[in-house]
Amino acid sequence: MNKQTKIILFVVILLVVAAAILYPRLDLRKSNDTSVASAGAGPGQPSALPVKVVKLQRETLTSQLQVTGSILANESVSIRPEVSGLVTRIAFKEGQYVKKGTPLLYLDDDELQAQYQRLQYTQKLYETQENRQKQLLEREAISQEEYDIALNQFNTTISDIKLVEAQLAKRIIRAPFDGILGLREVSEGSVIGTADIITNIVNIDPIKIDFSIPERYSNQVEVGAPIYFTNESSEKEFEGTVYAFEPQIDAATRTMKLRAQSPNKDNLFLPGMYVRIRFILGETEDALMVPAESVIPELQGYKVYVVDAENRAQERVVEIGTRTDTQVQIVSGLEEGDLVLATGVLQARQGMLVEYTQIN
Repeated sequence: MNKQTKIILFVVILLVVAAAILYPRLDLRKSNDTSVASAGAGPGQPSALPVKVVKLQRETLTSQLQVTGSILANESVSIRPEVSGLVTRIAFKEGQYVKKGTPLLYLDDDELQAQYQRLQYTQKLYETQENRQKQLLEREAISQEEYDIALNQFNTTISDIKLVEAQLAKRIIRAPFDGILGLREVSEGSVIGTADIITNIVNIDPIKIDFSIPERYSNQVEVGAPIYFTNESSEKEFEGTVYAFEPQIDAATRTMKLRAQSPNKDNLFLPGMYVRIRFILGETEDALMVPAESVIPELQGYKVYVVDAENRAQERVVEIGTRTDTQVQIVSGLEEGDLVLATGVLQARQGMLVEYTQIN
């Protein structure tokens, strides 16, 4: 075998090896191209994007906030004496319900009673003198000045009696309003001062509910707006009514403080309880609502996709209003009856063919 024959044989072997290596790869690429082509809907027929749509209908939109709050007593006070003194009698039981004006505690008043009795005797004396002087004045037996002195003594004694009566009244501690008494802090025989607490009294029917809302909703607050609240002890919703609010925004939290009131006849709620509140801001009639996932934010605003008569996706620039947990109000850009994409929003493109299923 000459040299030229060897070279030719070597080249043929190289070509055979190269073909053995490259052929499987070419065959695999061809099969992949065939699979991709078969996945399409055919020449000139693009595949349709499967989506779900909602048909816009006008409905009533209830604008509400989910916030937390605290229960307050309708009235609450720590009962203290106005004067110092010895406790001679305790006339209440802990946890007792009392009416306004009910005597709760008595302080020693022996000295004041003696002074009161002495003034009563003095009053009778001066009253008799005043009558006698008046008769003498009518007969012109005495001067007007002498009668005025007697009359002044009588009136001064009456004033002194009223002063002692006021001091005696302070020796009886009474309930300032209807309510439930707390725990007793004093005992009979103890000497108490004006700083000592006798007990606490609270009125919890009705109750008050304090809560705050973000400042952006402050212009929607109205006296008489309803709230609905629950707490950890009961899943039942109770209703209350906003009756007052702070006319300023808290600079630290950027919130407005509101106060509502609700009946509490069964004493289910106690001061200090935590509650979850559903605050009704208002209702809008004939609102167009779309799913929150349908709205796409952009630099210039918001857009959604709708399905036209040819089953193609079309962009619509919209203006949004109130948001809820799952929906967004459309103020402009859509009409009642439009089919709005609820799924496939990120895959959709202008003019893309879609295959839709309507959901409620």
